Amino acid sequence: MPWADESLRLWRGRLAALLNLVETSKNTLGPFRVGSVPYLNAVPLTRGLENEIVFLPPSQLAHKLRRNELDAALVSVAAVLFEDRYDVLDGVAIASLGEVQSVLLGHRRPVSEAREVYCDTASLTSVRLLRVLLAEQGVHPEFKPLETYAKPEQLPDFVMLIGNPAIDFLLAAREHQVWDLGSAWFKLTGLPFVYAVWALRRGTDTKPLRRSLRQAKELGLDTLDDIIRRRTEYNYAFCKEYLTRHVHFHLGKDEKRGLKRFIELLRKHGSEPVYEPTFVE
Repeated sequence: MPWADESLRLWRGRLAALLNLVETSKNTLGPFRVGSVPYLNAVPLTRGLENEIVFLPPSQLAHKLRRNELDAALVSVAAVLFEDRYDVLDGVAIASLGEVQSVLLGHRRPVSEAREVYCDTASLTSVRLLRVLLAEQGVHPEFKPLETYAKPEQLPDFVMLIGNPAIDFLLAAREHQVWDLGSAWFKLTGLPFVYAVWALRRGTDTKPLRRSLRQAKELGLDTLDDIIRRRTEYNYAFCKEYLTRHVHFHLGKDEKRGLKRFIELLRKHGSEPVYEPTFVE
């Protein structure tokens, strides 16, 4: 069918152009120092910038940003809610509407019996999300650091994991049941949850940087299937399901409503000052 051949030709031409753009879009960050997380869910947001970005766990990124060793970082949203010193790039985030699969509580016993929860030390936002979700059920455990990863059978009865380690745990043979925090949040609020945003150092002219980060997102979404095919840590089917169904990358009105609700619950169940985020285009 001629029209089908023409559509295929146009699709291949567009893909070739996009992949060429990936190869020619290096060194676009200029003098800016930028960090991101080394997790699958962040890959589409750094497309074409990979060789210029520092990859570290969320807590380490927040530390470097606080010390002015980075100009921008894709950080846990808690980093901008508990420190009134960053701007947030509008329109870009890592979020979920329901099940997320990479932020979870593994539990051998009912969640209501949790007295101690061991948490991934890389986490900033997720441990606070878990805290408010449990508090809304009247459960107030002690949160302790999970110092090292182990085989599922060697983990404590209650363990919170994020990112790729959470996915590994989800896919492994295990005794624990899994409480997906994205699902729990949606059940509680009916809203998306925002896990990470681009935090920008306030007081710095970041307009060129913001443009580069937006372009990276656009390129990442345009070439998402190619990104998925190049990943080696999980198979194609899982990566496609995860990056197209469980997480999304926009920060719109509903995501901001979710953030507002999270702020309300953080204030309700905590004593630390929580700040409204400042969004920049």
